[in-house]
Amino acid sequence: MTGTETVLGAPVERREGREKVTGTARYAAEYDAVGRAHAWPVPATVVRGRVTGVDTAAALARPGVLAVLTHENAPRLAAPDDATLAVLQSPHVPHRGWFVALVVAETLEAARAGARAVRVTYETEGYDVTLAASHPEAYVPETANGGFPAVTEHGDPDAAFDASATRLDVEYGIPPLHNHPMEPHAGTAHWDGDRLTVYSSSQGSTAVRTELARMFELPEDRITVRAEHVGGGFGSKGTPRVEVVLAVMAARATGRPVTVALPRRYLPAVVGHRAPTLHRLRLGADADGRLTSLVHEVTTQTSRVKEFVEQAAVPARVMYATPALRTLHRVVRLDVPTPSWMRAPGECPGMYALESAMDELAAELGVDPVELRIRNEPETEPDSGRPFSSRNLVGCLREGARRFGWEGRDPRPGARTAGPLLVGSGVAAATYPVLVAPCAASARALPDGGFLVRVNATDIGTGARTVLAQIAADALGAPLDRVRVEVADSDIGFAPMAGGSCGTASWGWAVHEACVRLTERLAGRSGPLPDEGITADADTSGQADAESPYARHAFGAHFAEVTVDPVSGEVRVTRMLGVFAAGRILNARTARSQFIGGMTMGLGMALTEDSTMDPAFGDFVERDLASYHVPAHADVADVEAHWLDEDDDHLNPMGSKGIGEIGIVGSAAAIGNAVHHATGIRFRELPLTPDRVLTGLLEHAHPAGMLGV
Repeated sequence: MTGTETVLGAPVERREGREKVTGTARYAAEYDAVGRAHAWPVPATVVRGRVTGVDTAAALARPGVLAVLTHENAPRLAAPDDATLAVLQSPHVPHRGWFVALVVAETLEAARAGARAVRVTYETEGYDVTLAASHPEAYVPETANGGFPAVTEHGDPDAAFDASATRLDVEYGIPPLHNHPMEPHAGTAHWDGDRLTVYSSSQGSTAVRTELARMFELPEDRITVRAEHVGGGFGSKGTPRVEVVLAVMAARATGRPVTVALPRRYLPAVVGHRAPTLHRLRLGADADGRLTSLVHEVTTQTSRVKEFVEQAAVPARVMYATPALRTLHRVVRLDVPTPSWMRAPGECPGMYALESAMDELAAELGVDPVELRIRNEPETEPDSGRPFSSRNLVGCLREGARRFGWEGRDPRPGARTAGPLLVGSGVAAATYPVLVAPCAASARALPDGGFLVRVNATDIGTGARTVLAQIAADALGAPLDRVRVEVADSDIGFAPMAGGSCGTASWGWAVHEACVRLTERLAGRSGPLPDEGITADADTSGQADAESPYARHAFGAHFAEVTVDPVSGEVRVTRMLGVFAAGRILNARTARSQFIGGMTMGLGMALTEDSTMDPAFGDFVERDLASYHVPAHADVADVEAHWLDEDDDHLNPMGSKGIGEIGIVGSAAAIGNAVHHATGIRFRELPLTPDRVLTGLLEHAHPAGMLGV
């Protein structure tokens, strides 16, 4: 598209696509330099305790090994804002996998061999790695992730529940889940005197620079952080991670550029994960199926290093009208790795539980599950009472039902078969908040008639460069091919990370403002431009972060069809459909990719992704892609994503909402509800693996006490 016609919404191809498929796109571990060394960390092999000795002699004797850093000789760092980054600063071991040494060598292979030669001795301590809703040390924190209050309550939910015509009291369990981006975490650091340059596999270079400046006690203007290409993150790269700190430490200690690329098996212990969550839902409804009480209580875990509380009960504050509502979070400090963000933190696990419970309530009431959600549509946000800037959940449900062919569905569980297979269909709603943050950007008109737009956005594979160019071209009234975009360099200016589905809204707002100001500057000019061009800057501080009187959320509806093999217990998803209302869609191609990607991750959450904490060993058992199963192409048969046109003037100049995470919200619940419809059995613990499903089928066929008879 090269004309001046409207480019926003057009399915423009990603600008960096050719670089990626031809291998010329460089990632954080691929920036070579003269004298570059490689480093390999040594993880702790005890669950809790302290290091009593590190024997580095054998490692230092190996060919190519340059240095071994430990808590005894590593550079001293100032206290970080994030305690998970205080690595090699003390002998304390808070959990298995905590790094206790770093081997620096001429090559990656030499560093790995050197790390294997390091011998560490420990003094061990007792530990606890097991989460339970009844854990005696569970407590109610002040806030959950995102600053949400841990507890909210309106009306008298207990009395309302007791008085309800229909009552549902159920529990659900979701295991730990791991981000596992395609590109494992990596960082390359280079000191030039007192100046530091870092290439980081990060979702936001501004945050990395700020943390490095704090820890290494440098002015921020002496640090440059670049993240030109990032191979996914799903939240695990949303905050600075330990590999970049280790790379900077090793570069300072050796006087050489150093790359630290974490092995995939190390990631679960040091880059965050989705914490396991235990849910209790109590829903009360009147004879017409309208909620009279809703209680969502969540118990989760955090580490002893840093408190992180998955805000899984927060979606219940948004979704459905009820006169009595309570949401509660409880957390247990355990000797486990620190949990963190994973795609749609809070909403993803919370909506699985809430939407599964709504399906159970629909069955109890004998009401169609789509209709039940429509009957409980709120006029204002239930928790805050604020009006919605826009809310088209009902439209998504109705359009999805039409496209999916829901009207002809037989509501009886187990009523439909395809040969020997059981067939079922399910539905679930989706929501994700609209988040936006201040950002700086600049736009320059060049003498050759082109434009250069600069913003410190991070393209983690979503197509951010392309969409930002579309926003700029639209605001400038210029052909798209005349707009060049530079991103992912902390020297450009401050910017929020690519996370929380806020990236495009935040960066795009600043780009739009800069381009509008540039057009105003150009409007009164005639003649050629100066050699340096004309530039306009924008800073959306005070605008993007201003308090809104509206509750701003994206909404959606998922529909799924499954088959269940009664002999093997295998579940196959034959169809998935998502319909979303997410403001103005800025690029139809990249938006569809984001929606489908999220839905596919939801499929993995529902059927394959499982991580177990070994109570004796104190570590995650499934630590790589051989044991932690993510969906493959063969698992995804037919996935469709559609959206409703939505005009919302209360968001940002583009009228857009975030789309990176809503695709995963509710999709696992739709699949779980479909499995119930196919089998008549309600599975309340994920994932729905063949062994779990087959056990349920056998128990259903042979009541308790009859198995084996």
